[in-house]
Amino acid sequence: MAEPLKTFVDGVEVEVPNTIPGIRAALPEGRREEFDQAVDEAGVDEIHAVMRHWMLEAVPDPAADALLERLAADEAERRGAA
Repeated sequence: MAEPLKTFVDGVEVEVPNTIPGIRAALPEGRREEFDQAVDEAGVDEIHAVMRHWMLEAVPDPAADALLERLAADEAERRGAA
């Protein structure tokens, strides 16, 4: 069994899933099919990057989500003003 990985979210240490079933279970149901497809399509030289990407997707980070939403709104406003 893989050793659990940890990261910090808002100063709190949280476990990061690091197996295909663990990552899949931690994702919102609507993202699981996309995850399955990414894993199925990854070649040997890509699978590590695919897994790292989805490991972080599986860990909720409200502050990062809010920042991305704000940046998207700023970009939409900028494009609307152009």
